[in-house]
Amino acid sequence: MSWGERQKLAVRLLVVCALGALLGGCFQPMYASNNAIPGSPALHDKLAAIELPTVRVSRATDQRLGVAVKNALAFNFYGAATGDSPTHRLEVSMSTTALSIIVDNTSGRPDIQDYGIDANYTLREIATGKAVVSGQTFSRVSFDIPGQEQRFARARALRDAEDRATQQIADNISRRLASYFVAGS
Repeated sequence: MSWGERQKLAVRLLVVCALGALLGGCFQPMYASNNAIPGSPALHDKLAAIELPTVRVSRATDQRLGVAVKNALAFNFYGAATGDSPTHRLEVSMSTTALSIIVDNTSGRPDIQDYGIDANYTLREIATGKAVVSGQTFSRVSFDIPGQEQRFARARALRDAEDRATQQIADNISRRLASYFVAGS
């Protein structure tokens, strides 16, 4: 490597280091307790001020899933069962689907199923009733169904799939609302 090539390499390395140093100050952790502007509440305080009414479900058999989504959201927002005095209300409605992906030709029973939850959510200011954030999210999880003799294993696989899907729905909604409170949009 000649002297000129070494100088070009050193200049490029210096430019990359300088840009890294300049842009390093732009990073702001979303969930850090000191990320708020002085005098304004931190993200944790904003999330703790969200009221969670009962999640609306499309079928009565899905009530357990609505409770699971509400509990997961409460844990994500508050870290406990209750939050601060509410400033916002989160309204969530959801519906479920199940789809057989692979069916056994001899028995006609599904071997692998896909379980899905579709959720709509709206965050409203309590004082004005104005919707500030609304959106849709979904979760699709698949699970194996063991042979026809193992009925308990089939029921347990479905329950695990439902639990994974509800947690994913709650996490998606929590991340979207955290993004709203940090960025304002």
